[in-house]
Formats: sequence, C-alpha cells, structure tokens
Amino acid sequence: MLGLQILIDGFAVSALYGLGAVGFTLIFGVSGVLNLSHGAIMVTAATVAWALAERAGAYGGALGGLASAFLLSFVTYFAVVRPIQRSRSIPSEETEIFVLTGTLLWGIMIQVAIAYLATTSPHTVRPLISGVTVIGGVRTPTNEILTAALCWAAIGALTLLIERTRAGKALLAASVNPRGLTLLGFELERVHLLVWAIYGVLVGVAGVLLGAFLGASSDNVGTLTASAFSIVVLGGLGSVPGSLLAAYCIGYLETLTAYLVSPSLRNIPALILLVAVVWARPQGFLGRR
Repeated sequence: MLGLQILIDGFAVSALYGLGAVGFTLIFGVSGVLNLSHGAIMVTAATVAWALAERAGAYGGALGGLASAFLLSFVTYFAVVRPIQRSRSIPSEETEIFVLTGTLLWGIMIQVAIAYLATTSPHTVRPLISGVTVIGGVRTPTNEILTAALCWAAIGALTLLIERTRAGKALLAASVNPRGLTLLGFELERVHLLVWAIYGVLVGVAGVLLGAFLGASSDNVGTLTASAFSIVVLGGLGSVPGSLLAAYCIGYLETLTAYLVSPSLRNIPALILLVAVVWARPQGFLGRR
C-alpha cells in the first residue's frame, strides 16, 4: 500500500513540478531570460484564485488566477525585461546579469505585495473537483488525479503547438538559431511575445493547481523559483524533455524522503542529486552542451 501511495503522490507532484519548469525553461530556451520572478507569478495565480473562489466559485477563481498570471507575465516582460534588453547604457555582455537581477527584484516586490494584501499565511485554493478515488486500495483525493491530468494535458498541448504549428516551429528555431530565423523573415519581437504569452498560461495553470493541491503563500516564492531553477539546470538549460525528466527525478526523490524519512528533509536528496549531476555532467541530463 505504501509503495502505491508513493507512486501516486510522486506522479502528481512531479507532474506539477514539470509544468512549472517547462514554462521556465521555454522562456530561457527561446529568449535567453532566466526569469527569477517565476515563483512570485505562480503564487500570485494561487492567491488570486483563492481570493476569487469565495465569490466566483472554484472555476471562476481558477480562471481569475490564470488571467492574473497571464497579465503579470506580460508586465514582467514589458516593464522589466525589455527595457533592460533595449537599454543603451547597459553593455551587451552584461545584459543577462541585469535581467537576472531585475526579475529577482521584481519577484521580491510581488512577494511583498502578496504578503501585504493577503498575509503570509498559506492559502489553499478550492479544488476544482471534490471527493476521493480508490486506486488499488489506496484512497486518493480526486483533485490530485485531476492535477496530474491537467498538467500533462497542458504539456501535451504545448508539444502539439511546437511540433504541428508554424508558430511553434518558429519558437523552436528561435531557440536554436535566432539570427537564421530573422533571415527567413520572422520578427524576433513577435516570437518573444508569443513565448511570454505561452509562459503566462503555463505558469498560471501551474500556480492554480499548486494552490489547490499543496497550498501556497508568499513565503513559498523563493522555494518555487529555486525548485524550477534546479529542475531546469538538472535537466539541461533550454531542454524541455530534460526538464520533465528532472522534474520526475526530483518529485519522486522528495516523495520517497517525505514518506520514508521525514517531510522536513524532503529537499535534501534532490539537492545532493543536483550537485552530483552538475559536477559529473555540467550540461544536465539532456543539455546541448
């Protein structure tokens, strides 16, 4: 029974980690931006969904949370990232570190705003579906199963977009050879807008599901950003399949540790794995180099 419980819970947690990390790595792969406000945007989606659920119901709250993350991702791009990238006073070789610092400070500002408006207490979003499902004798909240299913539905939709549409193939080309893409007549500005829009949807879905599955508060901002960053580094910067593989490795390691050792130590084995992989294979599981 315990083994099956670990398999079920680990799968749901890993799917949630994977969805959050996919958006993070997609932004880096296409536009070269490591968005350190990632965790803050996720918590914003969860907090807005929690706040609206009392009046608009679970589905209304979820839509509100998704919309808030979508809008906040564009605010991040237009108010923080793009001004730094276009600034003539910042040397081109220092642009990345300025973007990194800018998104980090922006994330802290969002975190403080959430703490001020909604307190630092953890909030649990009203689940989209209630009840319990029995799987092999293990009682599992139906919302947990729905969380895993929705995460993989979003990842599957992203895969279809990239592989079956012209816009998706432009995103893929931008991650490999942006200069070549411009020679073919594509505008990088539009490609970047598209990837930030996709990112806003992915991080919004991840944030709402996180709030309904595990709960969220402003104190989780740093942990969520660090978790996504660790998964992306472990899987290989810019590699979506690598991020999914790393998410499941970390998700199951944390679940095993929580059940067999102590919940307070669940992050330790994942950190040890990250250090070992970075030492032995700096490019990560499926990194290009």
